[in-house]
Amino acid sequence: DKATDPSIPEENWECIQRFCDQVNTDTEGPLLALRLLAHKIQSPQEKEALHALTVLETCVNNCGDRFHSEIAKFRFLNELIKVLSPKYYGTWSSEKVKLRVTEVIFSWTVWFPQEVKIRDAYQMLKKQGIVKEDPKLPEDKTLPPPSPRPQNSIFDTDEEKSKLLARLLKSSHPDDLKAANRLIQSVVREEQEKSAQVSRRVNTISEVSENVRHMDELLQNYRRQELSPADQETLQMLFQRCEKLRPLLFRLASEAVADDEVLAEILQASDKLTRVLGQYRQVVSCQ
Repeated sequence: DKATDPSIPEENWECIQRFCDQVNTDTEGPLLALRLLAHKIQSPQEKEALHALTVLETCVNNCGDRFHSEIAKFRFLNELIKVLSPKYYGTWSSEKVKLRVTEVIFSWTVWFPQEVKIRDAYQMLKKQGIVKEDPKLPEDKTLPPPSPRPQNSIFDTDEEKSKLLARLLKSSHPDDLKAANRLIQSVVREEQEKSAQVSRRVNTISEVSENVRHMDELLQNYRRQELSPADQETLQMLFQRCEKLRPLLFRLASEAVADDEVLAEILQASDKLTRVLGQYRQVVSCQ
């Protein structure tokens, strides 16, 4: 109650730290803490909800694997989703609270990529249009010192950035904490771009494979003169779409020059596309 007191304007870090210590000490600490925090985050008092979200984020950074495993369960994720969903509290929760909840869930998808339920929950929010775009985390947000991150953390792949981040977070100087936050956000943006590239590649290659398969079927019927006018129109539309996919594949190939396996996959899709487009021109022009 003291850590989330809506009457105090700023975070009471002493109370928040004591709360974290209690979570770490108690056998049932993570489970009980998240029940309490869910209730506070759903508070109609904006300040109380925002303080509770700060406590939650501090616990994530200080309370280790037991706490992480509990936040990654639908039991708790659903309580956060209720704050955003118009079916529950989304109609009266303040925009500030909803934005913070969205930031929290989004940040967990980056920091805990191995937790499938977190990613699924966030993707569901996007699919339902509750979250329209990935939030930009505020640069002036002060971060409490984190506990060791999971092995799959995006910082594990860059030792230099990881050391710099650790040094900045140990500092008590506000400028260093802001610099740490900017560093985290730049890495998050890089990771988002990588993720977007992977998504574009997977979707494009999948579309190429499906279009090529469909065109092959239609071209066989075209040769046998068994194609209805509607199927002829579909075939022409597929041809036009495949023509547009070619430059997309070239762009994806230029992005993947450093990864031989990925490049080979893209070039294989490109070969399939070139083949079916050539067959279309040959078959359709001959008849």
